[in-house]
Amino acid sequence: MRPAMTSVVQLLKPITWFAPMWAYACGVVSVGLPSGLAATDRWFLLVLGVLLAGPLVCGTSQAVNDWFDRHVDAINEPDRPIPSGRVPGRWGLYIAIAWTALSLLVATALGPWGFAAAVIGLALAWAYSAPPLRLKENGWFGNSAVAVCYEGLPWFTGAAVMAAALPDWRIIALAGLYSIGAHGIMTLNDFKSVEGDRQTGVRSLPVQLGVGRAARMACWFMVVPQVLVVGLLAVWGHHFHALAVAALLAVQLLLMDRLLKQPRQRAPWYNATGTTLYVIGMLVSAFALLGSGAG
Repeated sequence: MRPAMTSVVQLLKPITWFAPMWAYACGVVSVGLPSGLAATDRWFLLVLGVLLAGPLVCGTSQAVNDWFDRHVDAINEPDRPIPSGRVPGRWGLYIAIAWTALSLLVATALGPWGFAAAVIGLALAWAYSAPPLRLKENGWFGNSAVAVCYEGLPWFTGAAVMAAALPDWRIIALAGLYSIGAHGIMTLNDFKSVEGDRQTGVRSLPVQLGVGRAARMACWFMVVPQVLVVGLLAVWGHHFHALAVAALLAVQLLLMDRLLKQPRQRAPWYNATGTTLYVIGMLVSAFALLGSGAG
């Protein structure tokens, strides 16, 4: 029996596509739109890159994760498409493989930089969930892989595709810092599955450190890179942008104070508030470097 299209879409989790799509757009903004490209080519690279980062590569990672996590999800979230039976048999695996192939096919249209980035992103997606590596079994490794794929890699890709070259080192620096910060965001996402992770041997950071310590660690991961971003923007002479990112960070600190009082209950709330401010800061930083071009 084939799954309904609505169940396939749910398997690919559209809500998770936003972060890499946004990061790719930040990469495009940071490098600018090269004058040597025709307007239609610029929009083609922008739209295709956003689709690759979100529905395709990120969608693939969600299908791969749900297939290899089906036993954990049966405990934590039994209503998900695979454990609930709405995506029956081995359809979850087939969809993951097909979406991987489609992602690689589409990536060829983005040139060597786009294709190489897609290969790296897909490799990390499979390594995160699939044995023998299954990086997600240790929160330090798994969260690092997801953070890179959600923020740094698509940002770098957007810049590299538009520049058709290695981006300016300042772009790479900001993409790297925001990737580090995303490690904390990924830790907050693990609070919802502590029981299932303990039962199945997944050593997420809330399991390893306890919810309270993991929440404090997540906040440090989010704060320190943004402080460095503010400092770098100021040193580079982008004082208005540095001030804007600092203001966004100040509000995040107020929200973190409330988060830490009840981290498990308030993690979804923080992801809807503090994380939104975090990604706005990404775009502000990208505009600071607008037109930086190749390194």
